[in-house]
Amino acid sequence: MGYIDNIRRVVPYTPGEQPQRAVVKLNTNECPYPPAPGVAEAVRSIQAARLRLYPDPDCRELREALAEEYGLDAEQVFVGVGSDDVLSMCFLTFFAGQKPVLFADITYSFYDVWADVYRIPYERVPLREDYRLDGEGFMRENGGIVLCNPNAPTGLAEPMEVIEKIAGESPDSIVLVDEAYIDFGGQTALPLLEKYPNLIIVRTMSKSRALAGMRIGYAFGSRELIKYLQDVKFSVNSYTMNMAALAAGLAAVQDRLYFEETVDKIIVTRENTKRELARLGFEYLDSETNFIFARPPRGLQAADLFERLKEHDIYVRYFPKPRLSEYLRITIGTDEEMQKFVQVLEEILA
Repeated sequence: MGYIDNIRRVVPYTPGEQPQRAVVKLNTNECPYPPAPGVAEAVRSIQAARLRLYPDPDCRELREALAEEYGLDAEQVFVGVGSDDVLSMCFLTFFAGQKPVLFADITYSFYDVWADVYRIPYERVPLREDYRLDGEGFMRENGGIVLCNPNAPTGLAEPMEVIEKIAGESPDSIVLVDEAYIDFGGQTALPLLEKYPNLIIVRTMSKSRALAGMRIGYAFGSRELIKYLQDVKFSVNSYTMNMAALAAGLAAVQDRLYFEETVDKIIVTRENTKRELARLGFEYLDSETNFIFARPPRGLQAADLFERLKEHDIYVRYFPKPRLSEYLRITIGTDEEMQKFVQVLEEILA
């Protein structure tokens, strides 16, 4: 079977479980609330007869709306099918050299998958013992840098000074900042775009704008970098975004009040959940995301608690990996969902 030698083989990313029944689902960092009211109307308004046509390949309306929302020019905005697609395009576009791309050893586990798929050399920079970024570890020769801030699955956010120092020390490399969770806390790198032309920022509408099912991601950068991304996109697939996703994304961006209210509710619930976990003897990293990375009380293993919660139809995320296996990642749900979660924890710990 010589053809096997010509097949590209990688270890794929493993997403969180998606149970097809009613459960308390706290394992995939989705938003617990519906999208903005205008989203449903925007999708309904698409005439079936128009579906015979291709969607706008330039995604102009959505790009212009995002540019206006964040004080940029439309030529500084790129959109794609979820931030995973945007990140994948960034890896394909910006990391074409021979030097290794650097990212943390504990971070979003899709990064090494894309590097393997695209045959990009890479090295993992160990986080410190407190799970904070070791900025000095990135101060070396590289072919690009990827920083998830706030980081996943730890939930910790680094100050802008750390991001700026890394960007400034690598002027010949693209520094990609994955801000999937920035709406829930931390400092955005957006103010650094004008100063550092090697910086690109990636975000998603899956979390704070409740559109995980529509798959909408976007990137901010210099006009030059966005042009390079667009060139690669049009070389791979011109029509990445469908009509419904474009309409939903536009409606979501235009309703800032609903967005802010949703984020505020999640943050309040997160802080309440932190206090409840502390009361029950959990230790956790000080999350600035829509999830909490927590270690169960002594005498209770994270893997065991993960399974016992599932017996109660409560799903959280467990990572059987070094430095992660003592923790559970707990997505913030509604107040009612988190109250049930705490109640079940109390029963298990009793």
